[in-house]
Amino acid sequence: MNLHDLPTPTLILDRRRVRANTDEMRVRIHAHGVALRPHAKTAKSVDVARMAVGDGGNALAVSTLREADYFLNQGFTDLVYAVCITPDKLDVVAALVERGAELKIITDNLAVAEAISNHPGTHRVLIEIDCGEHRTGVAADSPDLTKLAAAVERSGRSRILGVLTHAGHSYATRTPDAAAVIAEAERVAAVTAGERLREAGFQTPIISVGSTPTATHGVTFDGVTEVRPGVYVFQDMFQVGIGSCSINALALSVLASVIANNRDRGTLMLDAGGLALSKDRSTSNSDFDAGFGQIADLSGTILPGLRVNSVHQEHGEVLVEDPALFANLTVGTKVRVFPNHACMTAAAYEVYNVIDGGFEVVDQWERCNGW
Repeated sequence: MNLHDLPTPTLILDRRRVRANTDEMRVRIHAHGVALRPHAKTAKSVDVARMAVGDGGNALAVSTLREADYFLNQGFTDLVYAVCITPDKLDVVAALVERGAELKIITDNLAVAEAISNHPGTHRVLIEIDCGEHRTGVAADSPDLTKLAAAVERSGRSRILGVLTHAGHSYATRTPDAAAVIAEAERVAAVTAGERLREAGFQTPIISVGSTPTATHGVTFDGVTEVRPGVYVFQDMFQVGIGSCSINALALSVLASVIANNRDRGTLMLDAGGLALSKDRSTSNSDFDAGFGQIADLSGTILPGLRVNSVHQEHGEVLVEDPALFANLTVGTKVRVFPNHACMTAAAYEVYNVIDGGFEVVDQWERCNGW
């Protein structure tokens, strides 16, 4: 089977590019003497996870407890659930630990820390640090930091293992130098918080940071023990736009068909709309606006000037400024669309149709969707 044979819209993954992306990041992070903990939320796939961790690797970050269960079933035991825990989920966490997961959970809330302490399970806890995004986490210099640690360990069953932070605001940068500045702020916040906990008598074997921009452009990771990038396994148009990768690194695309060729109006319609591509417009604020996705031919070669400019539920509209392009984009022609945000786009599909740099579909890889 090759790309011509697949129904549309469907999800395409280039294994060759995934391997290159994962190898490059692993070499980069290990060269700094730091552990790599890939964030599995992007791919939600054991096949991709195995490529990301490399031979003998076992550490992943996850974004749902369903992912934790899925990866535990596939032999991954060293897991961080990188979303603030709520008390009602502690029973599920305890059950995963009983099955052999070395599952770490995170919190930034005193009431939750007390609930963790009072829970009959034995929990491994990281305190989330706000390094500038202001989404979740406590400041590295907050008096709540040691209060949280003390509350978690009050009963003697659960314990603090360190701190975790995520520089999500690195996605607002537009140059590698700007991302490097955020990476340093991320590092300093995590290391400072870890030092404060150690001074207060708590063990902090884990100082965890990470995003794809900061992992890619960070200059030093001194004092950090692990880095947790995620989208780098696939890359996307947004990462191209902020200088984290080249077009040639894009591993994920959506196969779509031309369903209308409106030469008089200067538009094409694809059968890939908001549900197939997501409505993420993250590149709209960058110098490189990919609309709702950049159009390429079946080989993955970008077609200059063609992007999905607007979407309906099942329709994607493409403006065609060069009338000569209509001749090769007749109804039924298949194209590939490289998305703005690989994580969001991939979430619409159950499987990856895997190619290896060519047109042949060499495998299908499952995804773990839902919560």
